[in-house]
Amino acid sequence: MSNCRFCDIIDGKVLDYKVWEDELFIALLDINPAKEGHLMLIPKKHVEDIFDLDDSLYQRLFSTAKRLSGPLKIATNAKRIGLVVVGFAVPHAHLHLVPLHKSNELFDPSLFKRAKPEELKTMQKKISDEIDKSLGK
Repeated sequence: MSNCRFCDIIDGKVLDYKVWEDELFIALLDINPAKEGHLMLIPKKHVEDIFDLDDSLYQRLFSTAKRLSGPLKIATNAKRIGLVVVGFAVPHAHLHLVPLHKSNELFDPSLFKRAKPEELKTMQKKISDEIDKSLGK
């Protein structure tokens, strides 16, 4: 789709901080993270609303989020991985996977800040390495 930032990322037209991908999805660091290691899991097929995904892709999206949550939890030393669906900023279905260390962190707007490129690159490598190790790459 034209004018979709996530489609541009998927097509390699825009710089991203990808940590993993397969034939259906791409996982990358959010550049305005709630917490260090905050990922977005994005279907490569453009669908605006997550509830408009066909059942198979919807189930695979959540199954993939579950698979990535373990390596993300280890890489960030998180107690839990929060899962959020918002979808207003970019009209392309996606999930947010947010490392959590204590209660209510997802609901504190003061935590969201623009990350520095060097912070993103460091976290990108750390999470990618953990995913590769965990998923047997």
